Amino acid sequence: MKSFRPILLSLAIISLASCEKKSGNKFEKLKKLEWLVGSWEQKLPDGIITETWTKENDSLFSGKSFFIKEKDTIHLESIKLIQKNDDLFYIPTVSGQNNNEPTTFTMTSDAENTFSFENPAHDYPQKITYKKINDTNLLATISGKQQGKQSQESYPMVKK
Repeated sequence: MKSFRPILLSLAIISLASCEKKSGNKFEKLKKLEWLVGSWEQKLPDGIITETWTKENDSLFSGKSFFIKEKDTIHLESIKLIQKNDDLFYIPTVSGQNNNEPTTFTMTSDAENTFSFENPAHDYPQKITYKKINDTNLLATISGKQQGKQSQESYPMVKK
């Protein structure tokens, strides 16, 4: 019986170590998007698009996106990036759309520095993609079918 004791102890240590490793990576998908935290901007001839991201905790980032023309806010949306278990969700609530209810997009791809979220049932867009160009530039793209035709809009942004 004494010869089994070191084996059982070793198995217990290995088991505990593997549990610690898993819990340390619990929000790994969201952590890959930490580069998004901060303020991003695109200046257009008729206004400025600003998107600001804050890390609320390990499982939640919150964002605000707005378009300002002169001194008027033309478009406003709040966004949540939430990781639940192994799934990452992009949940925007757009002022004046969808009865001001949130719409959930599920991450479908996380290639190197590119993250895509999709909701095929949404009217438009059905896909939202963020691509990190470098530490100070990103490209946000919305795409899908709009009025029966394929459509895509891209928003290159610079970190402020």
